[in-house]
Amino acid sequence: MVILTSVLATGALTLTACGSRDDSGDKSNGDSSTTFTIGVDAPLSGENSTTGLGIQYGVQVAVDDANKNNWVPGVKFKVEALDDKAQPANGQQNATKLVGDKTVVGTVGPLNSGVAQSMQQVFASADMVEISPSNTNPELTQGKNWQTDKKRPYKTYFRTATTDELQGSFAADYAANNLKKKKAFVVDDKQTYGAGLAKIFGEQFKKLGGKVVQTDHVNTGDKDFGSLVTKIKNSGADLLYYGGQYDESALITKQLKDAGVKIPLFGGDGMFATTYIDVAGKAAAGDLVTSVGVPVDTLPAAKQFIETYKAKGYKGDYGAYGGYSYDAATAIIKAVKAVKDANGGKLPSDINDLRSKVVEEVQKSDFQGITGKVSFDQYGDTGNKQLTVYQVENGEWKAVHSGTANLG
Repeated sequence: MVILTSVLATGALTLTACGSRDDSGDKSNGDSSTTFTIGVDAPLSGENSTTGLGIQYGVQVAVDDANKNNWVPGVKFKVEALDDKAQPANGQQNATKLVGDKTVVGTVGPLNSGVAQSMQQVFASADMVEISPSNTNPELTQGKNWQTDKKRPYKTYFRTATTDELQGSFAADYAANNLKKKKAFVVDDKQTYGAGLAKIFGEQFKKLGGKVVQTDHVNTGDKDFGSLVTKIKNSGADLLYYGGQYDESALITKQLKDAGVKIPLFGGDGMFATTYIDVAGKAAAGDLVTSVGVPVDTLPAAKQFIETYKAKGYKGDYGAYGGYSYDAATAIIKAVKAVKDANGGKLPSDINDLRSKVVEEVQKSDFQGITGKVSFDQYGDTGNKQLTVYQVENGEWKAVHSGTANLG
């Protein structure tokens, strides 16, 4: 993916390492088209791949739109999607590979917060922007002591998803005040995302008068949850809250219902995938999740995106993060245009200079995306704080409640 390029300035065709020259591209300004790469890191196979592929193809639709509609005159974009298999070590290797590719101007991803922790330093050292459409752990933007002393660890990291602080609290509020649940059994998968989400849910549920009757943990990849089911059954809980992904939770709810425990399983956006329902079958009925934003299918601005995604036959599930991936890629593309416009219609010939300036322009983002307004605060967190509760009804996720979290 590393090819030489021509500078966007008029005059001599000086070759640099900024992008790739494409003489068949748009020459409306008298320039040969320059091609830049937007990296994608996500689980594209194995666990979590349903949502990971939704991220990849959400970015692809944005890049196709940018090229088709000439969003940045004289510049074309392409996608380099790398599979992290939901493993931090793979994510770190992918980040290193993307940084080493001198055509890459920014990256969208990863899916998992634990993977993000292994990648942030790599992108920061190269001063290259990284925007996750799905990471929700507060530490990523606000530091380890985010509850008492917020400090942004990396200026290069942004996200279009809101945090677990809001998501966990939103779920707790719905469980206590809408579902009228009194006793919650809280389980997590020991991962950064799952453990953080479960902890915040439990804390807020207790603040609202609920009782956490017991907590427990599972390992990713586990298949037999008989011991856990027995504990839940004996606890008297009227709700199971799970912090983790759909791979394990779909099996937990199936085994729970098979054992006669007819209580709902409530989880976060890591469960929000059609695969959860496919695996759990009828046992999924009544189960709930929270997810970022409002249903993309209800957003007029996302109509064309959804039609294109389906028409192309792209794999994965666009419903969870596809729209947020589209907006993340758009933020990077718009930043490239802003750098070009601020420099008299020319792009910096040095890739490091370009990457640095793209980071600065992403921070200034302020536009209407397909999921709503795209902007970032001083920590790199999204300005879009909307959340939605979905419940399984007739074999599908149905939105039952939308709003913002109350942290009081």
